[in-house]
Amino acid sequence: MPSFRLGDRVHDLRARTLVMGILNRTPDSFYDRGATFALDDLLRRAEQLVAQGADVLDVGGVKAGPGPEVTEAEELDRVVPSIEALRSRFDVAVSADTWRASVLDAACAAGAVLGNDISGFADPDYLAVAARHGASVVATHIRLRPRVPDPEPRYEDLLGEVARFLLERARAAEETGLAREQIALDAGLDLGKTPAQSAVLLRESDALASHGYALLLSASNKRFLGDLLGLDVGDRREASLAAVAYGVAHGCRIVRVHDVAGTVDVCRVVEALLEVAAGGAAER
Repeated sequence: MPSFRLGDRVHDLRARTLVMGILNRTPDSFYDRGATFALDDLLRRAEQLVAQGADVLDVGGVKAGPGPEVTEAEELDRVVPSIEALRSRFDVAVSADTWRASVLDAACAAGAVLGNDISGFADPDYLAVAARHGASVVATHIRLRPRVPDPEPRYEDLLGEVARFLLERARAAEETGLAREQIALDAGLDLGKTPAQSAVLLRESDALASHGYALLLSASNKRFLGDLLGLDVGDRREASLAAVAYGVAHGCRIVRVHDVAGTVDVCRVVEALLEVAAGGAAER
């Protein structure tokens, strides 16, 4: 099981899953519809997430799906003051949810230690910026690019294609100077996948985790859960927690979520069960 670096701290993921709390500095998030767009609201939400046990706070200034254009200047204005405020208030690692190298650069200067990039490092300067700051990164699979609709994604070999994409990005990160413990993989559920394809990738978490990098799961309240189970966005809490439980039991070691309190409880229970199972196997 890998370790994962967040700033000066290296986390041993053999026994403990990292919980990443989502903070949307956007007016049009699919989940909260702008509830934390105002900085004061975002900071109040961050205080709750920290109290509930978040290991990482993930700040995003542009939603992943289609919507009005957000310029680089607008994204910087949303993300950088948020990170500065979070770092001044909380002793918790901060992640920048951005695919722009320029925003990652400014975010790291403000105190971020992780770049969560859903584009698969499409910006050619992204990894160099991360390496210069000593920041860790998340390599995410996407079929097209952020904010572009992809209603009918097709794959000849879903798991194989996603795995190859992620491993190519991981190798590029290592070639740029990042250590293996600074690289996490994310299958990109809902990003260029049908609900069934996202479910398959969640099912195959063990296979993706077997490559030796930290595996991040971002399933919280996502469309595939709603479509498969007939649930509106506000009714997906239990399904999201079940996805976390399955993911952690099958190798995911970073989970990006809205419900930090519930997720922390689920992670600790699954970790305890895995420890008991490992002990029983050793005794046999």
